[in-house]
Amino acid sequence: MRITDTDIAFAARLADAAGAAIRPYFRAAHGLEAKDDSSPVTLADRAAEAAMRTLIEQTYPADAIIGEEYGVKEGTSGRAWVLDPIDGTRAFISGRPIFGTLVALMVEGWPMLGVIDQPILKERWLGAVGKPTLFNGQPAVTRRCPDLAKALLGTTSPALFDDHQLHAFEHLDAATMSTVLGGDCYNYGCVASGWLDVVVEANLKIHDFAALVPVVEGAGGRMCDWAGDPLTADSVGEVIAAGDPARIEEIIEALECRGH
Repeated sequence: MRITDTDIAFAARLADAAGAAIRPYFRAAHGLEAKDDSSPVTLADRAAEAAMRTLIEQTYPADAIIGEEYGVKEGTSGRAWVLDPIDGTRAFISGRPIFGTLVALMVEGWPMLGVIDQPILKERWLGAVGKPTLFNGQPAVTRRCPDLAKALLGTTSPALFDDHQLHAFEHLDAATMSTVLGGDCYNYGCVASGWLDVVVEANLKIHDFAALVPVVEGAGGRMCDWAGDPLTADSVGEVIAAGDPARIEEIIEALECRGH
């Protein structure tokens, strides 16, 4: 089942709808609450996901929906729209425009189409299998990194790793040139555009990473789990994004000290 231009246009429409719902709440009263897992959620998160779900249900009623805020709607088509209305809610509530809306289309559990949309800066990466990734309509290309020791590494926060994962990440951190903290999904757009070399994270949910895979890989990079396997609906959420696929094995080797 291939991704059509109609699917791509619809994903962009979803991101437009989410952005329209989010912008009035940015640096304004946003109704912050804590979810059961203590993570933050705002009126903007809920309004953006509701807007996207309404469009999907109207346009593709047979497709499944997997959303961070409103859960799973089962489908019958083998396709699932995976939504994270605000990836980086902590950045959003602190007035930092480095969060993003994530929209993915998965087919039989494989990420086939992805959008990373930053609605305040109006920056958008769009990737689909078999097509080049676009950044605001222009081709995005990852950069080559001939030596891991010269790589710029990103992760949202070391606090999101468990003890074994943190040990592994620290080993990778020592093998690279420098590490940038913060950024959530925005980091992966930076990999796709050649401004960042590597992102490594763990304990992500499907709505955190499904949209990222087509974006990074359509720009010439590679995404996989910490064992080097492709990311699918069954992945555990340990994620590597590399702008230069030639560095993947070295990254995995650095992480394999986990638990030693």
